[in-house]
Order: sequence, then C-alpha cells, then structure tokens
Amino acid sequence: MPLVKKGAIAADAYLHVGDDAEIPVDGAALIPAARFLANAEALAKRNGPTGVIWPNNRDLDDLVPYLDGLSVVALVFPTFRDGRAYSQARLLRERYGYKGELRATGQVLRDQFVLMLRAGFDSFEVKKQADAEAFAATVKRYTVFYQPTGDGRITALHRRMQARHCANAG
Repeated sequence: MPLVKKGAIAADAYLHVGDDAEIPVDGAALIPAARFLANAEALAKRNGPTGVIWPNNRDLDDLVPYLDGLSVVALVFPTFRDGRAYSQARLLRERYGYKGELRATGQVLRDQFVLMLRAGFDSFEVKKQADAEAFAATVKRYTVFYQPTGDGRITALHRRMQARHCANAG
C-alpha cells in the first residue's frame, strides 16, 4: 500500500505485524491493539520503533499510558462513512499532546484528505498509487484555513491579526 507522509510519497519503514505473526525484536513494527496491550511493557523494550494499529471502536484511555513510547499510532477507518478516527486523532493531538506520527489507515479516500490533515493526521496509507499522488499534491494546495484545530496551523484570522499588529507596531 502506498504511504503519504508529510506531503510526499514515502516508503513505509514499519512492518505490519499480523495477529498471529511473530513480533520482531529489531526494526520498526506496527502491532495490532490487542497484542500490544497484552504485552505493552515488553514491547516498550523492543530495539526498534514501535507503533500500534488502533481500531476506532476502542477507547483511547487504554492507549494513553503508552503514548510516550509509541512512534506511530495508526487509526483505522473501517468504512468511509465511519468518522470516529477523526475524533480519536483530535483527542490524541489536542487533549493528550501526542507528537508522534499519526497515521490514517483503512478506507482513506481523496475527498476526506484535507479534513484528515486538519484533524492531526500526518501520514496516510492509501489503496492506489494515483491516490498517493493526489494526496501529496493536496498537502501543498491548501495553506490557509479558517477553523482552528490541533494540527498547529495558524488560522486566517490569526494571520490577519498578526499582520495588523505588525503594521501598527511599525
């Protein structure tokens, strides 16, 4: 699956570990939530970066104690109509201060991409190469937003206020 990360098509350094597959001791690994929680303390001591695949129907409170040790949290969109992962993303960024990679996986569609960015996602697993190319182009297309969110971008209002303040100060 193509990966779009920080506005560019990128190689996925993470091995997606299946439910029954052996978890590698070294190297980057994305581990299903149930397996991660069953052995979180040992997995925190792995030699490589550890990420978790977190379903959108699972409570984030179970994940919060381990956020500092995770390099990636992959939130699952099981269908394009199910937006619970948007809420999870905003909570992770805004309430819990998660600074690591926040990845959208599952039914990640072009028309939802900008909203995913605004919710705090910074990487996306997509089904087709054409979608990856479209996502990479979209990151560069939209630079100003009206609504504040947890993605750290300054809103249009704040830009105007800064410009006015600078003009008045000079």
